[in-house]
Amino acid sequence: MEASKYKFAVVGVASRTLRGQSVSGDAHVIIPFNRGLLVAAIDGLGHGPEAATASNAAVKTLVECAGQNIISIIKQCHEHLHGTRGVVMSIASFSAEENTMSWLSVGNIEGYVLREDESMQDRPCILMRAGVVGHSLPPLRADTIQINFGDTLVMATDGIKGSFSSVLKLKASPQIIADNIMDHFARETDDALVVAVRWLGKRI
Repeated sequence: MEASKYKFAVVGVASRTLRGQSVSGDAHVIIPFNRGLLVAAIDGLGHGPEAATASNAAVKTLVECAGQNIISIIKQCHEHLHGTRGVVMSIASFSAEENTMSWLSVGNIEGYVLREDESMQDRPCILMRAGVVGHSLPPLRADTIQINFGDTLVMATDGIKGSFSSVLKLKASPQIIADNIMDHFARETDDALVVAVRWLGKRI
């Protein structure tokens, strides 16, 4: 898959459907809005068409809500997913005005930020809260961090082994980062999805 270019970012995506299934329960969205970008990785519970139905319902809601507060977005997804299997999801909202990113996870979708300035010691990671969107929400609190030109957000569903985080390298392009993680860390027992987003907002 080729990288996609947006006004404020370059995005790489790699996905794999569980062998024997016709559709994946994992999905993603990259939605530009006024002076910002909404990114989400979504995992419908289980596999196959019913998991895909749940994740597609989440995608539809995210498209309609891009640009809103991310806690509000999660709550609207929760309402719209009643009656489905439900999903786990991580979402991030980038602000080009403030060079910040607010992010929030419900369930076990990992997220990390690779710093363009490698002298910075921190590698922020998303706080994963137990719950299922559409069934049971945990207390919701979004974290907001500074995001600088060249920083790269990486999100991966649980079809990717958690050990991938130890080998993340910023030097590669977002698409190569996503492809390498998929090639080396995908499980054979689940759908898998990796999203890598390199932020190209203003330098500070």
